[in-house]
This record gives sequence, C-alpha cells and structure tokens, in this order.
Amino acid sequence: MSIFGNPTFRLLNSSTVVAIGGGLRLHIAFLLAGLAVQIPEYCACALIIYATYTLDRALDCKEDAINKPSLIGANGRIGILACIVAFLLGTFLFVRDGIYLAPFFPFIVGYIYTRGLQIGPYAFKLKGGAGIKNIIIGISWGGAIALVVSRYCGSIATVGVIFLFFGLKLFVTSCVNDFKDVRGDVAAGIHTLPAYLGENLTKKVLVIIIVALHIVMAYAVFFHVIQNEWIIIVYSFVITSSFLLVYSSSFEKSSLIICRRLREIVIYWESAITLVIRSCIMA
Repeated sequence: MSIFGNPTFRLLNSSTVVAIGGGLRLHIAFLLAGLAVQIPEYCACALIIYATYTLDRALDCKEDAINKPSLIGANGRIGILACIVAFLLGTFLFVRDGIYLAPFFPFIVGYIYTRGLQIGPYAFKLKGGAGIKNIIIGISWGGAIALVVSRYCGSIATVGVIFLFFGLKLFVTSCVNDFKDVRGDVAAGIHTLPAYLGENLTKKVLVIIIVALHIVMAYAVFFHVIQNEWIIIVYSFVITSSFLLVYSSSFEKSSLIICRRLREIVIYWESAITLVIRSCIMA
C-alpha cells in the first residue's frame, strides 16, 4: 500500500483543504473590514482549524465508521499528536499578536461537540438535536473570525456583520456536508437538518438563508459598514445559491468526477477561487 492509501496518512491529510480554506476565509474577512494583510493570523487560523477537525476524526466516533470508512485503521494517537502540535503553533501565533480567546473557543467547542459534556449526573451532547451541530459550527468559526477581526477593527457593527456572514455561511455549508452523511448520522443518533427535514426541504431553507444574508450584506456595503468588496459578495451569492439549487446527495456516487467533486470545489475552494477572481478583475 502506498503512503497515500495509508489510513493514518489519510487521517493527517483529511483536514488540510478545510484548514487552508479557513485561513483564506480570514483574509476575506480582513478585506471586508478594510484591514491590512496579516499573514501570521491567517496561518494561525489554518492551524487551529486543522487541529480541531483532525481531532474530530482522530477520536473514534460511531458515525465515522459509516461516513468515513477510509479512515478505519488509522493511528488515532498520531492524529492527536498532530492536533496538539498544530494547536500550539496556532495559539502561539495568535497570542504573540495579542489575540487570546480566538484559538481556544472553537477548539474547546470542537472537543465538547465530539465527546459531549458531563456535569454531575447530566450529560449533554452537542451532536444531538436537529441543526444544533450546524449552529455550533457557525457560531464557533464565525465567532472566531470575528474575534480576530475585532483585534484590529474598532467598529462593532463591522465585526457583527462579519460574524453574521461567516457564521451563516458555515451553517449552510455544514448542512450541505450532512447530506451525504445522513445514514451514518442517523445510526449514531445525530439529528441533522437533512435527516430531520429531508434533503429537498433543507435545501429550500438554506436558499432562503443565503438570499436573506446577502441582502443584509448589500445593505452593509451601501451604508459603509463593510468595504465595497462586491466581487466577494456577488460570487458568494451566485455560487452558493446556484449550488444549492442543483446539488443532490446522489452526486457523491455519480460516474462523473466533476459531480463527485462539486461539493468539495464549491465549499472548500470557494475562498481560494473568490480571491483569484478578485485578483484577476482588479488587476
């Protein structure tokens, strides 16, 4: 077996694209706030995201045996060690620049999300409840991005709009990711929106959220709450709404590779593609 087919290598690489996309997402947040480029913060954000998502995959979860069979047999200890190293590096970069809360909030919530929380005789598990997981993801990462931006931006309104934008976008994309995992989530007792509402109704709800969100973003640009980054906002609206209208979980098993990869391209590479388009148009 080649190294690329090794379950442990797959585990270590499973969150790389998500992490890079997260770092670029922070750059987009800085553009919306009209802030100068801060590459160390982008790297720190990517490292924290890598640590959080890889931890979720490194710890044995009932639904992963169904949803991610390629990771079966991976060495979880190596994965956890990689998470610790990435988290410490990311935290160091943030703390060095006076950002203290941002690295801990999503990481702690990610651990509680994975393992649950025990308070005396009461046990709470965030993976239960329709849409709770998606709300937690949106608040965690939207909040973390807003916290980093707030270190350099003094406008509460601007920070609030950025939190709303990324929080709702991540809520939507996490719901889309759940379309393909319904069988494993149901087996584990996790009531995601697709499992609870069905795929078609969930897509309609998500489209409404996206339309409402981008109306708010247009108002924020008009009233100078955020910068006039119309390329970012228009591309976000067009690609996300179009994707929701055409995508189906059946794409994941299509004979066409573009259909199988469409979700990953739209969700995980949106930030990179957005920035490339912006650079080309503004060149």
